Amino acid sequence: MSNLQLAKNYVADVAIPAFRLVKPGTADDRITLATASTDALIGTTTDIAAAINERCDVQLAEVAYVEAGAAITRGAFITSDATGRAITAAPAAGVNASVAGRALETATAAGDVIRMMQSIGQIQG
Repeated sequence: MSNLQLAKNYVADVAIPAFRLVKPGTADDRITLATASTDALIGTTTDIAAAINERCDVQLAEVAYVEAGAAITRGAFITSDATGRAITAAPAAGVNASVAGRALETATAAGDVIRMMQSIGQIQG
């Protein structure tokens, strides 16, 4: 179960599925889907998807659910794939990657929804 402690409501710049990683959008009150490991990740959408220009809740801290884009080992740092799904952060030497937190559960395949401890930051390969 997630601990919805710190959430903020935004307007979606694009259609955003549930349990996806997001980044700042076109204005302070807007978000968009994260699409790369270098994006400035801010949180994870909750269990309700949003269409373009609809309101969208984003969990900014604590334990959250996220959809995996590939297999993830418990304890791995998490970043975004091209569709806002969680993948293991594995930047090349000297390259920075934004991370949303650490996986609390193992994902065996893309599409698994796992718990993660959100801790926004960066790692360098």
